[in-house]
Amino acid sequence: MTENHLIQMAEDSNNLGKVEISPEVIEVIAGIAASEIDGVGMLRGNFASGVAERLGRKSSHGKGVKVDLSEDGLKIEVYVITNYGVSIPEVCKKIQENIVQTLKNMTSIGVLSVDVHVVGVHFEEKIDQETTKKDQGV
Repeated sequence: MTENHLIQMAEDSNNLGKVEISPEVIEVIAGIAASEIDGVGMLRGNFASGVAERLGRKSSHGKGVKVDLSEDGLKIEVYVITNYGVSIPEVCKKIQENIVQTLKNMTSIGVLSVDVHVVGVHFEEKIDQETTKKDQGV
């Protein structure tokens, strides 16, 4: 995806001008929509996006989301880490539905596909009671 592509909105009959949406905005919206789903531990980006984020070039909200604008329409890829014990197919289906619905409500843009890649499982850390008592001075 090239950096300068903007998504053109449908022309309206009011002749006030045109509306363009940057793919980065779509990434942020999709990232927030995916994070809203119960069972999603976190989104995960690739190495390059992690370096760019640390250098201050990219927001963490779009981390783990890739938007591909083609002639046919919009394709979205989401990379998530799920929580342990959840039904992964159900969580992924909810992610897909929430992203499509949120983008439709906020931008009126139709989405061709939302591909969800589960790249890990997040385990809850159990806090040892003895360690907690030592920290409290008991």
